[in-house]
Amino acid sequence: MKNFRNALLLSTLLVLALCGIAGAGESPGTNLTELTDVQKYNRAIHIMAMLLVGFGFLMVFVKQYGKSAITATYLLVSVAIPLYFFKDNCIGCGGPESIIDQLILAEFAAASLLICAGAVLGRLKMYQYPLLGALFVPCYCLNEWLVLNGGLGFVHKFVDTGGSIVIHAFGAIFGLGVAMTMTTSTEYTAAIECDDTSDRYSLLGSMVLWVFWPSFCAALVAPADVPKTAVNVILALCGSTLATYLASVKLRGKISAADIANATLAGGVAIGSVCDLAPPGGAFLIGLLAGALSTFGFAVIQAKITELTKAVDTCGVFYLHGLPGLFGGLTALFVVNGIAPGAQLTGIAITIVLAAVSGLLSGKIIALSGRRTEAYLDTEEFAEG
Repeated sequence: MKNFRNALLLSTLLVLALCGIAGAGESPGTNLTELTDVQKYNRAIHIMAMLLVGFGFLMVFVKQYGKSAITATYLLVSVAIPLYFFKDNCIGCGGPESIIDQLILAEFAAASLLICAGAVLGRLKMYQYPLLGALFVPCYCLNEWLVLNGGLGFVHKFVDTGGSIVIHAFGAIFGLGVAMTMTTSTEYTAAIECDDTSDRYSLLGSMVLWVFWPSFCAALVAPADVPKTAVNVILALCGSTLATYLASVKLRGKISAADIANATLAGGVAIGSVCDLAPPGGAFLIGLLAGALSTFGFAVIQAKITELTKAVDTCGVFYLHGLPGLFGGLTALFVVNGIAPGAQLTGIAITIVLAAVSGLLSGKIIALSGRRTEAYLDTEEFAEG
């Protein structure tokens, strides 16, 4: 039964991937000799470094789960990108984007999926990570269509250039929904162990994300707006880094490596919505507030929510991506001239509801395919030696 289940899952993903690749090859209107497309290609490679090296090493903070975290990152990225192309090219839901634009949008979907997976990291069997991706990407695409593309006419002119809401908040809330369904009493009581080595690798991943975050936010903005966007993202990250240090010392008495590895990135999350529109001083302020909010979430709120829900958010994605993402979406109300507050709030509400409901349902589906015997152990998935 287990072999049949695995074979069915892998064959389904292979068919979808081949459809996506075939569609990608037929996509018209691409000329990679044009300067703008070459520049976008460079930013796309930066984003790929974020996905595999940045997110991958950020998630190895769990002491005995490093190899599994990296392998899961490979699998999730390798599922998300072909599935997104499949949506665009086989189902016919794609827009007028060039093929390099499609790649970047697919990478955004993969980033949101990795955020989601961080909530349940260490508590899925390895074959369940691709299943999570297969369930997540269609829901992500639906939300993207409703909120960013005006699907069904609910939202018009939603401001979210760098994905504070559609990428970060959606992935975090979806992941929490899965975690609330999947967390067992054994997993709830299992300690998430870290050591100096795992913390250093996690900090390395954080630094990679920090360095390339400007490319993430500027990936699809107009060429003339790229310099301003990059500067705003860097200023926001500087603000969140300083705020994280001060808040971590204030709230904990000493610096927490987990705070530095995570909350320092909150500025990049929060500035996403208005990264090409905010003034430089506003970007720095948004980063300061996001860093303080994220650190407060890790240091104070996390334990209370964990106790209340009896669900474990392994990587604390709600406090790095969820809260700062929602904060970033709301900052557009104060930064963007002529914004329609109703449209912005409606888009945020749709994202929250769709992510929560689809996450809970996906968790129930994944749970049907089995549960791990022990959480956070490489030895359950990897051969020795």
